[in-house]
Amino acid sequence: MNAKLFFRRAEKMYRELLVVTENIEASSQADVLKKYERILMETDQSIRSLKGLLSGVNFTSLAEELYFFKELKPLFVSQFIYFSRLLALEAAKPNAGPQILKEYYEYELQHLQLFLEEYREFYEYYRRKATYLDQKYFVRKQFDFTMGVDPNMYHFDEQFTTSHDHLVARILANDRLEKYLLQSIYHIEGYFYEKFSDRSPLTWTGPKSGLIELLHGLHVMRCFNGGNVDFSETVRLVEKAFNVPLGNFYKTLHDIKNRKTGRTKFLQALAESLEQHFESMMD
Repeated sequence: MNAKLFFRRAEKMYRELLVVTENIEASSQADVLKKYERILMETDQSIRSLKGLLSGVNFTSLAEELYFFKELKPLFVSQFIYFSRLLALEAAKPNAGPQILKEYYEYELQHLQLFLEEYREFYEYYRRKATYLDQKYFVRKQFDFTMGVDPNMYHFDEQFTTSHDHLVARILANDRLEKYLLQSIYHIEGYFYEKFSDRSPLTWTGPKSGLIELLHGLHVMRCFNGGNVDFSETVRLVEKAFNVPLGNFYKTLHDIKNRKTGRTKFLQALAESLEQHFESMMD
């Protein structure tokens, strides 16, 4: 099988896996653990099918092999890692009140931070979308044990594994898990806010994208806690303070970044309005 056909089939398999996952999550089955187990079974089968499909492929260039092990295979494996962690989290979740549960989720967030610190060099390489070490990281049988290889590498099939594709999968899974944990903490904090605190008298009535643009500008300028605070935490607090749900603010930031003109149109309008206000005060 040629690589182009293989990639089309593999990408189709992944799309189908996502549909199956969404259907299971949306099903009426009450037991969330059973849902996660079903998703893991489906994901495991997809990975096995992917592995079988790969056995009949001869990559004709390094670029093809790099694409598979850096971009495509980690999508499948990250799905398995993510739902494995969700299953473990839900199975071990304490039933001792909201505050204990919040501490439980915060502890899991600390574990994600430990992973980042352990593999910081590769994490930064991957996040920068660097490529100069790809032939060592994402080509089979190129293991360099001085480059932060996953300690479980000796378990893996060398025909289906490179030294770092599993780390990419863990990064992708951890990104999703971080959002899940932060959202879970947010819901708990929201419970406390509603039950034990007065609602904020302020309500944001401007465009939500404008507020996100403003907050991100302040975040980039390190205006909160000297820059030592996660942007998502700032968003959560502002949502409460201004009684405004900002939804998927990361997607909004992505849309702002991809504007062809006027990436900072809200900030520019704000500056112009403030300037006009000050000018009117001089009259």
